[in-house]
Amino acid sequence: MEADSRMSHSERKILVTNALPYANGPIHIGHLLGYIQADIWVRFQKLRGNECHYMCADDAHGTPIMLKAQQLGITPEQMIGDMQKSHEDDFAGFNIGFDHYYSTHSEENRELAETIYTRLDKAGHIKTEVIEQLYDPQKEMFLPDRFVKGECPDCGADDQYGDNCDVCGATYAPTDLKNPRSVVSGATPEMRQSEHYFFDLPAFGDMLKSWTRSGSLQSEMANKLNEWFEQGLQRWDISRDAPYFGFKIPGTENKYFYVWLDAPIGYMSSFKNYCDTTGKAVWDDYWQADSQAEVYHFIGKDIIYFHSLFWPAMLKGADFRQPTNVWAHGFITVNGTKMSKSKGTFIKARTYLDHLNPEYLRYYFAAKLTSRIDDLDLNLTDFAQRVNSDLVGKVINIASRCAGFISKKFDGRLSSDIADATLLEDFQQAGTQIAEYYEQREFAKAMRDIMALADRANQYIADKEPWQLIKQPDHENEVHDICSLGINLFRLLMIYLTPVVPELSKSVQNFLNDSFSWDSHRSALTNHPINKFKALMQRVEMDNINAMLEASKEQQQDQASVAPAVANDELKKEPLAEQISFDEFAKVDLRVALIANAEHVEGADKLLKLTLDLGGEQRQVFAGIKSAYAPEKLIGQLTVMVANLAPRKMRFGMSEGMVLAAGPGKDEIYILNPHDGAKPGMRVM
Repeated sequence: MEADSRMSHSERKILVTNALPYANGPIHIGHLLGYIQADIWVRFQKLRGNECHYMCADDAHGTPIMLKAQQLGITPEQMIGDMQKSHEDDFAGFNIGFDHYYSTHSEENRELAETIYTRLDKAGHIKTEVIEQLYDPQKEMFLPDRFVKGECPDCGADDQYGDNCDVCGATYAPTDLKNPRSVVSGATPEMRQSEHYFFDLPAFGDMLKSWTRSGSLQSEMANKLNEWFEQGLQRWDISRDAPYFGFKIPGTENKYFYVWLDAPIGYMSSFKNYCDTTGKAVWDDYWQADSQAEVYHFIGKDIIYFHSLFWPAMLKGADFRQPTNVWAHGFITVNGTKMSKSKGTFIKARTYLDHLNPEYLRYYFAAKLTSRIDDLDLNLTDFAQRVNSDLVGKVINIASRCAGFISKKFDGRLSSDIADATLLEDFQQAGTQIAEYYEQREFAKAMRDIMALADRANQYIADKEPWQLIKQPDHENEVHDICSLGINLFRLLMIYLTPVVPELSKSVQNFLNDSFSWDSHRSALTNHPINKFKALMQRVEMDNINAMLEASKEQQQDQASVAPAVANDELKKEPLAEQISFDEFAKVDLRVALIANAEHVEGADKLLKLTLDLGGEQRQVFAGIKSAYAPEKLIGQLTVMVANLAPRKMRFGMSEGMVLAAGPGKDEIYILNPHDGAKPGMRVM
């Protein structure tokens, strides 16, 4: 059952977690969406008086951590410690109010991982199997998929990773690569056998089918998981061979828990450390199988499978409770396309904080967030206009129009009378629906209602014209009542906005000599002293946004200049192709195509599924352009396709052609757009 049905909130005990950021890189604005979403929800629960604990930690294990630490010449422990401090500083800068921030590299996490593994093993849910893997003889280590490169077994493209091809989109095993090489050392990998440990996920098939349809997941997530059940659940490899930075599997010499086994256990271990060190909660009350507390995970849609299949099954098998809900959010695009380092739209959290108020972003995300798993576009022009119009032009404007009269004419004290009791009551009653929207994570609807109230308050003041009335001595009391009501309406709006803009709310509480809880909206301030009004928030300036983009570009250039040899090597890997004759080229039939539809391909990092209209005939094409486009931005555009390319069966379906695209090849690949006068089906000469 979703928590939005639990509107009797006084007795609730709530634990909220966010997806754990990986400890090998800084936080960027794409990460921040999920943390801001969870923080708003947590602040709302606390404002209502619920017992709510908010946990997070760094995900600190795995091969990438180990190799990056080696590259930096420091220990993994030092690297993850430095990164944790950086992450905590960035989150604090955006007013993300974790009650506790920890690390998966902790004794609590080791103990809980071993406990869960041992319980699963005793129950017969751990199996062993000998598998073949590529091995780097120089580094003396087995290689994960992304640490092997070679030629694509389908199209022959060079320099492709061991799991999928960036050029043709094919997916495969690293053992299928032609001429493979280790990304770590450059050595030619060898095929070697190793015994691995597997979690018997299929044994939990019936339980998972029931749990995923219990209301614990968003409906679109539950529907997507049906594909896994239809294909048949597979055993999950939970082991990795030494060398590896992580926890050793009990009873083994050189086997370690795969990072995705102990990472979600970090939710439990972070909370355990918090309980043990602060005494503010009892761990067993939240995690034992019969727990009546509520546990919520806020995650990105890219890690749904781990949290909605592997994680609840592991908990069930180890006799712990399953989460109340797993709530996923979509990805961030900037100005309609994927974040781009070359455009400066790959913006680190710290770069944003150097140029802009964090509460601008908190409000903009809130104004667009729903309970669904939709992607969210940060359009920077709209961002500036929305914040300036809503927060500055509507909400704060109410206080700035009224406070001066209260200070100058009425000794800084609000009236004892309410000028329009009906209007005040309308604002107060709106709190019930706004609370429901917050509870359901329908933040955009809450912001819409709040701004509609702000419009009413501004219209009330405009209609009453206190700046005209004050010129007439016999209307001073009326001005006092009007402006006092304006301040009270402003106060109610700021109570409702407190979960979204907590720092602005603190400034308002100081201005009003007041302290907010959610129930504060049921009352009004009468015969109450307020302080002199000071500017509460500056407008967003496009100059600051542009400076932020330029700083992001400069960071990318600085990073590129550190290793020019690598960049040159990349260029050398793309020699000009062998010459062909004109007759050979003439066989290629290039046609203008209308993109009738575009959609994401589940499980593919690079691909979009395009439906192309050739002027009456439609083709399905899989194109590796996901890095540059949000699908909805492509629909209705014209492009050029190779129309006579033989259909090719891919893992995701049949691809019936190829669209032409160009670009740097790393962060952006852009489709070719023909002239506006072109029509679908036209031949390109």
